[in-house]
Amino acid sequence: MVKKSNLKMSEFFLEVFTEEIPAKLQNDARNSLSYNFKKLFEEKKIKYKSSKVYSVPNRLVIFFDGLSKQIIFEKEEKRGPSTKSPKEALDGFLRSNNITEKEVYKKKTEKGEFYFFLKPKEKINTKDILEKEIPAILDQIDWKNSMRWSDHSLQWGRPLKSLIAIFDNKIINFAYHHLKSCNFIILDKEFEDKKKIVRNYKSYIDCLKKLNITIDQNLRKSIIEKELIRNSKKNNIYIEINEKLLNEVTDLVEQPNILLCQFDKRFLSIPKEILVITMQHHQKYFHTLDRKGNITNQFFVVANNKDTKGYIKAGNERVVEARLNDAEFFWDKNKNQNLFKQVSKLKSMNYFKGLGTYFDKIQRMRKLGGVISDELLISKDKIEISCSICKTDLLSDIVGEFPELQGVMGGYFAESQGFDKDVSLAIKEHYLPNSLESKVPTKPFSLGLSLTDKLDTLVGFFGVNQKPTSSKDPFALRRAALGVIRLILENKKNIRIKDLINYSLLLYQEQNYKFDNASVQNDLSEFLLERLKYYMKDKAIRPDIINASLNNKNINNINEIFRKSFALNKIINKESGIDIISSYKRASNIIENELKDNKLELADTADPGIFKNDFEKNLFKKIKELKKYFTNIDNDENYETTLDNLKTAKPIIFAFFDNIIVNDNDEIIRKNRLELLQMFCRTFENYINFSKIESA
Repeated sequence: MVKKSNLKMSEFFLEVFTEEIPAKLQNDARNSLSYNFKKLFEEKKIKYKSSKVYSVPNRLVIFFDGLSKQIIFEKEEKRGPSTKSPKEALDGFLRSNNITEKEVYKKKTEKGEFYFFLKPKEKINTKDILEKEIPAILDQIDWKNSMRWSDHSLQWGRPLKSLIAIFDNKIINFAYHHLKSCNFIILDKEFEDKKKIVRNYKSYIDCLKKLNITIDQNLRKSIIEKELIRNSKKNNIYIEINEKLLNEVTDLVEQPNILLCQFDKRFLSIPKEILVITMQHHQKYFHTLDRKGNITNQFFVVANNKDTKGYIKAGNERVVEARLNDAEFFWDKNKNQNLFKQVSKLKSMNYFKGLGTYFDKIQRMRKLGGVISDELLISKDKIEISCSICKTDLLSDIVGEFPELQGVMGGYFAESQGFDKDVSLAIKEHYLPNSLESKVPTKPFSLGLSLTDKLDTLVGFFGVNQKPTSSKDPFALRRAALGVIRLILENKKNIRIKDLINYSLLLYQEQNYKFDNASVQNDLSEFLLERLKYYMKDKAIRPDIINASLNNKNINNINEIFRKSFALNKIINKESGIDIISSYKRASNIIENELKDNKLELADTADPGIFKNDFEKNLFKKIKELKKYFTNIDNDENYETTLDNLKTAKPIIFAFFDNIIVNDNDEIIRKNRLELLQMFCRTFENYINFSKIESA
């Protein structure tokens, strides 16, 4: 079907006016609305020049400029089924095109005789398409959280108040549940009877400007960021702008106004993390720093209006003072409570059904941590002390008030009570890393405690069959497993994970916990390897290299697997990488072809006494040289050096193929040459399974 757009172009915009849409829902709503309209226009072959999608808490807006006013469908001959087809095929053709049997005709083609019909020229107005499709598009907006209100049947992100829909300066008439489309903008969300007619997108934007509403979220973000920086410089303070917080406050306001506030300096004696959590996470404030990087008692508020009388500033200061008063009280109360005496209280704190209490957990961790300390060659006593008290902060009022600070507060409590710095830091960092981007502990005791905690968690939850599904991971086990991977790789440690899993299982058995899952070791090993694969993909390692490296599925060699893959990935498309792959492939292809229809059994080595020329001898010598290298390397193997050694085989293997006929008439010579090539391939496979690697 040939379709042509009328040269006349117009504009279309839609405003959905609602009760306040939470910041966390706005971005998805914008993306969903834009995607669905663009998909519709693509399907209907409706052209447009540009599009924009905006939002403020009460308004969701989409605009298309240079939109085709009309779609012209030219005459088109449509072919149906063969005249020899059953009657049902013709009936289906008639139904799908909404025509009768009188409208079709028979016509012979090179492929036989078929039914045809001539579809007449047709004009469809874009406005008509929009009237029909907008309700469906509004239904398709993907809300993570939705609600119902009043007696309406509609379930949507937030209650709908008004729908503006204008195309070519005219209202697009449609009904959406309890609302009808209109052409008037609600000027005041508090007084919804204050309205004004808008004729087009320009008059709509002009109205918003008069209301001082910045509808473009990108512009609001830029304004906020620039004003934060300007005010910081003006007041001789510094600000580290948190991108997530910036995005959130951008979607909380429509008339951004920056206010500098402060709290009593006495609260600066509270740990920095408490201050940051209070301001950033709970109140959506931006904390500030002095020249030395210390937190100050000043903070920025992004208000939604100008604060001509100072009421907004005073109100926010009162709120933060109240929260910090609570935090100060809890901090003073909890910091000196003896941590060893707190341990027994963990007996009353359940960990998980089938896995005992937190007291049971730390007893397992003490023993597992002791074994891990041997792996890391660090003090067993320090690890055991860290394990014993690392969960006691869960009993504190301050973690009850600020759950995000578990671990962090435990570290501060330990420091306040004079525990070793290694112990305090280990407790503070033992939940890390908690994402792909978060910090990885690098100090030995922090590494040991974090690894201990995560392995005990993984073994336990896999034991009671609480493994993640494709869509659900309520206990964040993927995060814990990725944490194990990152701890090992980014600290470049060789850890016998398989042995630690088995020992952890034994510790659960000692506590008389019986697991439903009899294959914990295998299941968890597979799970960790999947997380390793995920990590490697994030590092842009080629999929075929990942598959080749994971071929033996040895969970004890995580560090080796990654480092080998990373090194090969760096050179795979360079001359050295091409040389290595081509050398292996040329040998392996010969073996594969020769043995395809032959049950010939090859030995693990070739017989030098049968060699007929120097090309065979030279290749055998090179293989022995490479084998000797692989035999002598230790745990500190330099994988770049290994690849450099493999690269040197190319001229020798290529000279062999250029001068030797492997498929010799003498069966003994032929077999010996194939064995030589097999020796060559297996020597290369000491590094990685090159048979899984695609040609460079």
